[in-house]
Amino acid sequence: MPVTKSAKKKLRKDRKREKQNKKIETSLKKLIKDAKKGATPKKLQEAFSSIDKAAKKNIIHKNKAARIKKSLSKLTPKHVKKTETAKLPAKKTKKPSPKKAKK
Repeated sequence: MPVTKSAKKKLRKDRKREKQNKKIETSLKKLIKDAKKGATPKKLQEAFSSIDKAAKKNIIHKNKAARIKKSLSKLTPKHVKKTETAKLPAKKTKKPSPKKAKK
């Protein structure tokens, strides 16, 4: 058990953080499991959002987050991928500027 005042406070804070992190981790696992069962765009979006938040808060490593997102994105139905790419705006090309005439 901690003896000093600061050590006691740290223990309290650590326990509080542990509860918060455990809550995020369990919800993350649940969303990933749901997304794997039925890969709909909405479920995948929620799972991706949760994965990104967990990685940002260092609950999971950023490379693990990327690995999970990659495996989930492979589950997307092919018709969804085609429609999403069709919705993307066309790339804008720059028009060449008129060159000044040399004297």
